[in-house]
Amino acid sequence: MRYLPLLLAFVAGLVSATGFAPLGLWPLTLLCLAVLAHVVRTAASLRSAMARSYGFGAGHFLLGLNWIAGAFAYQSAMPVWLGWVAVVALSLFLAVYPALASGFAWRLGRDRPDGSFILFLASGWTLAEAARATLFTGFAWNPLAASVAGAAQATAFIGTYGVSSLVMLIGGAIWLVARQHWRAAALISALPIAALLLAPGGWAIGSVNAPKAKAPLLRVVQPNIGQQDKHVAAFDAINFRKLEEMTGAPSSAPRLILWPEAAVPDYLEEDPGARARLASLLGPKDMLLTGGVALEYDRDGQLVGARNSVFAMTPQGKLTGRYDKAHLVPYGEYLPMRPILSAIGLSRLVPGDIDFWPGPGPGTLSVPGFGKVGAQVCYEIIFSGHVVDRANRPNFIFNPSNDAWFGSWGPPQHLTQARLRAMEEGLPVVRSTPTGISAVINAQGRIVAALPFQKAGAIEVALPPAAAPTPFAKYGNLLPIALALLLIALAIATRRTLR
Repeated sequence: MRYLPLLLAFVAGLVSATGFAPLGLWPLTLLCLAVLAHVVRTAASLRSAMARSYGFGAGHFLLGLNWIAGAFAYQSAMPVWLGWVAVVALSLFLAVYPALASGFAWRLGRDRPDGSFILFLASGWTLAEAARATLFTGFAWNPLAASVAGAAQATAFIGTYGVSSLVMLIGGAIWLVARQHWRAAALISALPIAALLLAPGGWAIGSVNAPKAKAPLLRVVQPNIGQQDKHVAAFDAINFRKLEEMTGAPSSAPRLILWPEAAVPDYLEEDPGARARLASLLGPKDMLLTGGVALEYDRDGQLVGARNSVFAMTPQGKLTGRYDKAHLVPYGEYLPMRPILSAIGLSRLVPGDIDFWPGPGPGTLSVPGFGKVGAQVCYEIIFSGHVVDRANRPNFIFNPSNDAWFGSWGPPQHLTQARLRAMEEGLPVVRSTPTGISAVINAQGRIVAALPFQKAGAIEVALPPAAAPTPFAKYGNLLPIALALLLIALAIATRRTLR
């Protein structure tokens, strides 16, 4: 019986992850959050409360991040079973954040009414998610808000981490109902329900219109090139033919053609022949945005690094702009502390001896004839408040990605988080991936068009219009932090009301 609450918390954490894509069983997530509130509130000590929440977090991340194991199937230098070791290790690390949130709530709320405890828990969860996205390079995957992305227009006002606090408030209200604290449950649930239901009418619907008659025409390419074929020289010609076929024949109508992350194996800045080959696919008024690699050399001409980049190219084969990915994946794109880890034989976790280098941060490319494009490569799109150059606001965000590594769960979760960025910033988001899920998302976070997973195809659609800058677009993550502080103040100030 001693460990029963810990086991219950772990199982609730596992089940809570079913609320995320691809399953989308969000009511179960809310019920599991109610279970979390119960096991933390009834803990006899701070240590016990944090241990139970740690168990919840371990289960939550273990199931939700299972797709990471699939990436190791494509690393010949590493056994497949090591992928599950990585999932377990990452889950045990990330579980620290729910534990901190619950410890915060237990400590401040132990001598206060249950309603105050829930307010502390929601605020602590918001702060913990913001910390998880920031510390140790950050890993912002699957915030609670992603479980209700279809009703998360409030992100325009309070950001993703703020909506996560609303989700926690609803879960806490369910627990209060179970304890027959009717008044506290009604008061606490009123805020998130009103925010989730009324925000669409108050902001997005009035701000977003149908595409204008002269809106740029997009051609989003998904060639369905699997990871196993991507970097095999023998498949280069076949892969290029797939890109050519999905790009379509040139026409007189101007198109902005969008290819996935690392779609081009050639070094475009150094290979005029490769640029000419790509230019031959473009019409006279087309432009191409494609993922590729830029190389970095030292003063002696020695190769010292690389960039995961997005290139803008004209029909004449001229490169007019480049964005370099800023938020790199540790152990995937670079090896932290390479001199030390290489000495103990861990350099094989990253193919090759050259690391990718980060770019300076969110940037906006000026694409002649098509306006301003904000580029975010692959998982950069998951970082709330860090996807747009606020001094040079783009017309839309282009998110080339390679999700071919990540099984059947990773791609729909990635797509969901791209939808959250669209709602937060009031900007369309366009995703191009090798195997899916490529999509065009409007400024309300609604999917205008998408291609199925592991199907070759192309989306040709007018660019949805941008909305006016949202409050979040102006103030960023100051808003969810302010909400967390407000909830803390309410928990302290309303001691009697929330009984």
